Amino acid sequence: MELACSRRVLRKRRPLTISRGTSSETENLFVEVRHGSTVGLGEMAPIGYGQAQTAAGAEAELVALAGALAGLEPFSLYAVEQAALAAGVCSAARAALNMACWDWVGRRVGQPVWRLIGVSGRTAPTSVTVGINPPDRVRELVCELFAEVGPGVSLKLKLGSPEGVEADKASFEAARESLPPGATIRVDANGGWSDSDAPAMLRWLAERGCDYAEQPVAFDDAGALECLRERPLPVYLDESVKDSSDVPKVAPFCDGVNIKLMKCGGISEALRIVHTARAHRLRTMIGCFSESSLSIAAAAQLSELIDAIDLDSHLNLVDDPFCGLEMANGCLVCSAGPGLGVLPR
Repeated sequence: MELACSRRVLRKRRPLTISRGTSSETENLFVEVRHGSTVGLGEMAPIGYGQAQTAAGAEAELVALAGALAGLEPFSLYAVEQAALAAGVCSAARAALNMACWDWVGRRVGQPVWRLIGVSGRTAPTSVTVGINPPDRVRELVCELFAEVGPGVSLKLKLGSPEGVEADKASFEAARESLPPGATIRVDANGGWSDSDAPAMLRWLAERGCDYAEQPVAFDDAGALECLRERPLPVYLDESVKDSSDVPKVAPFCDGVNIKLMKCGGISEALRIVHTARAHRLRTMIGCFSESSLSIAAAAQLSELIDAIDLDSHLNLVDDPFCGLEMANGCLVCSAGPGLGVLPR
């Protein structure tokens, strides 16, 4: 198999502010896997926390790996995955490689990836995201988003404001007041609360009908998770869970885990997380970084196995470089076409 890589800047229609900062654009890496006459496509999106992962770094790692892959074919998903792990390739670059191999396999046999996984391709409604903003701007954004995407979706509100929990409360109330009838709200603090603030915030949110909270406390402070043993509101952990080996460690402190292809290394490892979470009686969620329809479609292939869907980053792009992923009644619609079902524009 042969690899080809190219980088492209993806610009956001609306800058997104979370507890760690604001992003208006990202440089993503797009990967082609070629074997015979078939080509599979994959995408890497950068990760900005922990050990940062960039498109340039991912490209260098994949170029260095190309020689080790020359004797393999994309059908050998496990062998390709293990070669990338042995070479120390970062998780987001492995995700691009793995989804490109899955796309290749689907195209080669003429079947969508969801069918190869053994699911139906049906998805639950996704959420759409509003970042940290003053209350008046939150109200405007909620109304704009629901007007654009239509009914059926839920709202995910970013909290963890540097101005403190009172600012978070004001934002939540503004968002809740602006929701259309029947819509629900969940929040994501991205680790922005202290272990003393988090329990009180979870109680406050539970009293106001919040669906669930993501990553209340910092991922790199293992002791902070202790405050989550008793939870008045369902908690999903995101940054604390990179791959399936992390699931048993966090199981006592959460109700579910947020799977992201960029964190875990692709579709293959995402499936392992699902099964590990189920073994620990945890729910599953699937989310994204700043990704185009290509990797959103890759994540959506798993949707029938997932309890909560948060795949909306492609909706906030000025120029999504891929097409083929549709949306109906708040749900992503996986294509019945081969592979991941999306094509370059």
